[in-house]
Amino acid sequence: MSRKEFVTIVLASSLISAALVIFLTRWPSPPPARAEFQQGRTVSFDTNLSEDEAVNIRIYKELSHAVVNITSTRLMLNWWMNVVPERGTGSGFLIDSEGHIVTNNHVIDDSDQLEVTLFDESTVEAEVVGRDPINDIAILKIECPEGKCVPIKLATSPQFLVGQKVLAIGNPFGLERTLTTGIISSLGRSLDTEYGVLDDLIQTDAAINPGNSGGPLLNTRGEVIGVNTAIYSKTGESAGIGFAVPVTTINRIISDLIEHGRVLRAWIGIEGRPLGRRLAEYLDLPIREGLLIERVAEGSSADVAGMRGGNQRVFAGNTPIIIGGDVLVSMGGKPIKSIRDFLRVRESTRPGDSMEFEFYRGQERITRTIELVGRNGESRRFRF
Repeated sequence: MSRKEFVTIVLASSLISAALVIFLTRWPSPPPARAEFQQGRTVSFDTNLSEDEAVNIRIYKELSHAVVNITSTRLMLNWWMNVVPERGTGSGFLIDSEGHIVTNNHVIDDSDQLEVTLFDESTVEAEVVGRDPINDIAILKIECPEGKCVPIKLATSPQFLVGQKVLAIGNPFGLERTLTTGIISSLGRSLDTEYGVLDDLIQTDAAINPGNSGGPLLNTRGEVIGVNTAIYSKTGESAGIGFAVPVTTINRIISDLIEHGRVLRAWIGIEGRPLGRRLAEYLDLPIREGLLIERVAEGSSADVAGMRGGNQRVFAGNTPIIIGGDVLVSMGGKPIKSIRDFLRVRESTRPGDSMEFEFYRGQERITRTIELVGRNGESRRFRF
C-alpha cells in the first residue's frame, strides 16, 4: 500500500468516526422508565364528620367573621429622641351591626392610634368608647363598611359547668382567626392586677397565646360566655391554663361603657386592712375578722353611713398601721373579712342603691342602711 493510499484511509476513518460521535451525542436518549409507587394494602373508613367536629366547623364558619384583629400604636422616644411607633396586637369581636367591639383594656391601653382588621383583611380606624380597667374590658367603635359587621351573640343566661366544652377564636401571634377548643377547667378564679382584682374568672385549657387577648370564648351554641384575657405560663406561651372574663360581667357593665364611657360604681370611700386575730386582740375588740378602717373619704358612702377612720399611727414591725377606726364586718348582708371581699361587694353596687353597713366602734355594734353615692371627681380629702 502506498503512502498516499494509507493517508486517504486514515482520513476517511477519522471522518466516519467523527460523524458517528456527532450523531450519537445529538440523538435524543430514550426517557427513563417511570417508577410506579405501589403502596400496598391499606385501610380507609367511610366515616362522616363526628357531631363534635360538625359543631366546631359550623361555629368557625359562621362566627369567625365577627372576630377582628386589633393593632394598637403607641408613640415612643428612642435613644436618639426620635418619635418611633411601637405596635401591639390583640383580638376583639363585634357585638352589634353599629360597629361596637369588645376587647381587653390592656390590648388598647396607652395607645395613640387603633386600627381594626376585618375578616376580609380591610382595615378601619377605631375609637375608644369606654374602658373599665378593673375588669380589663374596653369597648371600641368603628364605622362599619356595608355588610362587614357580623356580630356574635352575648349569652344572657349562661351555664358555666366544669367540663363544659368551649371554643376560643382569636389572633395568636398575628395568625388571624385561629380556632382552638377545650373545656372549662375551673370557675371562680381570681388574678391580681395593677388595677385591683380580676374576679370570678373562667379557667380553660383551650389554647390561648399572645394575641388571643380580647377574643371570644364560646359555648357550643355559638354564644359568647367569656372574653379571653390572660394565661398562666412560665414561657409566655400557652400552658393549658387560660382565663376569661365571664359574660355576666360584660352584660353588667356594657351599657355603662357605651353610654358613659366608664362603669358607674358606688363610691364607698374607705381605705383599710384586714383585721386579723392578733390585731383584734391588741385592740381588745369583740370580733376577730373584719376590715379595719384607716381612712374615710369625705362625702363618700362610708362617710354618709357615719363610719370613722383611725386616729393613731403604730407599727407592726416595719408596717405602719392607723388604729382607732371602725371595723367593717358586713356590706349588704355579705361578710367582709378581706380587701378582696370588700372589692367583690363594691363591684356589684351602683349609685342610688340601698345598702346596709355593719361595723364595730370599739365594743359597740352599729348597723346603718343608706343610699349609696357616686363619685363626681377624684376626691383626695379623707376624714380620720
